[in-house]
Amino acid sequence: MSDWLISLEGTAAGHDLALGLAILAAFLHAVFGALQKGRHDPWLTRGAIDVWLFTLATPCALFLVPFPEPHMWPLFATAVVIHVVYKCLQAHAYTKGAYTVVYPVVRGTGPLFAVIGAYLIFNESFTLMQWGGVAVLLSGIFGLAIYNLIFLEVDRDTLPTALFYAVLTGLFVALYTTFDAYAIRATADPFTFLAWFFMFEGMTLPFIAYRRWARMEVPPAPGPLLKRGLIGALVAFSSFGAIMLATRLDKVGEAAVLRETSVVFAALIGVLVLRETVGPRRIGLMILIALGAVIVEMGG
Repeated sequence: MSDWLISLEGTAAGHDLALGLAILAAFLHAVFGALQKGRHDPWLTRGAIDVWLFTLATPCALFLVPFPEPHMWPLFATAVVIHVVYKCLQAHAYTKGAYTVVYPVVRGTGPLFAVIGAYLIFNESFTLMQWGGVAVLLSGIFGLAIYNLIFLEVDRDTLPTALFYAVLTGLFVALYTTFDAYAIRATADPFTFLAWFFMFEGMTLPFIAYRRWARMEVPPAPGPLLKRGLIGALVAFSSFGAIMLATRLDKVGEAAVLRETSVVFAALIGVLVLRETVGPRRIGLMILIALGAVIVEMGG
């Protein structure tokens, strides 16, 4: 399968596959965000997910994929540090604000930084129409942030902090998207990067989550938490794997922007599953973010 994927790099078929993978990653990432924000404390949910990431990825890394080349070890170390910071920032944001407030800002801020990173690292450039799409996307993001600051009645005391962490998280989304795209292109077999990365990443946050769980007056039962963690790990494998393969097959900037159609899925999940009140104005702004991503694709 690795040889087949590599053969599609830079081709029209590879572009179409990358498009499908980016949209799939968008839907799965919205599901993943809802899992982390949902029933349990975001830190505990993320820790449970990482336990399963390590458990499931380790046999794949050790027995199913080629051993990483020597030059990959510093790339793995850097990627893990970036992702640990990203996960901590995201957990802070979800602790301070509602899912439908935090998620669009996180996912919408990331593409702007990712486009800049793709230009600097991969020499990718956007057409005038694509930059117009980025402008539409950003207008939806900042419009949503301003609307929340003015009108939202839930978590008013922590809303500015939640938005601050959301923007920082978006910056690290762009950072890991760009850096991981570089790393997955640096190895001969893309599945080598994915398997070993998940194994290393799964080693970190469970210790932080366990300390938080142990200090709680009434800690949640580990069974349901680990069950949610298993579901989250499977979603994470699929979502992150899809977007990383998309960045290897086609342009990093376009894949990063297309993934942000996830805000539409997030709005639906927030209303239908998490029972959060969104309202027509906020839904319209979220759709504006997704429309900007579509314009970027059409202008390419």
